Amino acid sequence: MSVDSIADFLADQRDETPDELQHLVIQFENYWERKLWHQLTDALIEFFANPQSEKQRLKFYKVFILKFADKINQLKLVDLGLKAATQCRDDQERLTFLTDLAKKVDNENSQDAFVYATTAVARVQLDLRDLESSRKNLDKAERILDSFDSVETKVHAAFYQVNADYYKAKADFASYYRNALLYLACIDLSSVSPDERKARAYDLGIAALVSDSIYNFGELLQHPILAALTGDVAWLQELLLAFNRGDLAAYDVLSGHISSNPLLKEHLEDIRQKIYLAALTESVFRRPPHQRAMSFDTISSDTKVRKDEIEHLVMKALSLGLVRGTIDEVDELVNFTWVQPRILDMAQIASMSQRLGEWGENVNKLGNWIEATGQDIWAP
Repeated sequence: MSVDSIADFLADQRDETPDELQHLVIQFENYWERKLWHQLTDALIEFFANPQSEKQRLKFYKVFILKFADKINQLKLVDLGLKAATQCRDDQERLTFLTDLAKKVDNENSQDAFVYATTAVARVQLDLRDLESSRKNLDKAERILDSFDSVETKVHAAFYQVNADYYKAKADFASYYRNALLYLACIDLSSVSPDERKARAYDLGIAALVSDSIYNFGELLQHPILAALTGDVAWLQELLLAFNRGDLAAYDVLSGHISSNPLLKEHLEDIRQKIYLAALTESVFRRPPHQRAMSFDTISSDTKVRKDEIEHLVMKALSLGLVRGTIDEVDELVNFTWVQPRILDMAQIASMSQRLGEWGENVNKLGNWIEATGQDIWAP
């Protein structure tokens, strides 16, 4: 298309553009003629960001932007392409469009843009339920990401978001949990709609409960997204907090919600085992280090687990790295030497403060005793 043809195209598009955006189209022609590619790119990004430009985006991309695509920042080119792709007729057309975009930016100096576009391709494949192809593209993107010293946060965010959704589709709860938290670490939470925050917080909470390898919810409990669990899903936040403090009474009160959720109900026995382990670690944590030799009877009383199942419960906790210690099967005694650190609520902090106070008093008593009994040794 010639320069005159581009001018005609822009003139035609200007006539179709809402009044408040027409000044941008006038700028396009000015920057195009003067070959001010950076300014032209920024003006296009501003134009595409406006919802009123939706109907014109795809035409602008195919007719106008592709004429100078190799002259602008390739990551911004992908940004424009992603906005244009929203106007494709269906997912299949969108897949073809984004695949071509990924090929276009697959150059040695624009691998960040290639990862960004490839992740978008994986997203559409996920929407089309082509999980195998989506996984291949995600693996390809991950290998390139791992080779970077640094990359724009939005590239990482896009990758972790799609990777999390892939693992959600595969019901791999632990991998979903990790990738969803990494995604949240890459974004400004205020940029996410309230409904999306609520849905993401709900999925994270459910994944934490049903995963067979997540026993410490500290990272999620500290994240502000948990505040989105309000109204009809507020019980989930209360349940997560109950697990964190090993609160069996609160668990019993909230257990009705577990039975009403199909996924939680399916993993009911595993969830119950998890709260027993949480009660065990809380019981160990509450005790001073020199009082952590606990009988099977004591553990049974604290965890509500039958005495004949205590050894299995403790072995499970040891194998998961939640505690360290030794089991004396003859005397039915467990000597705990360490318990996994975790997020503390105000009651747990108060308990720790009390223990620190007691420790300080004991240190003072020991100092006074040494001073009293050793006077003959160091007296002048």
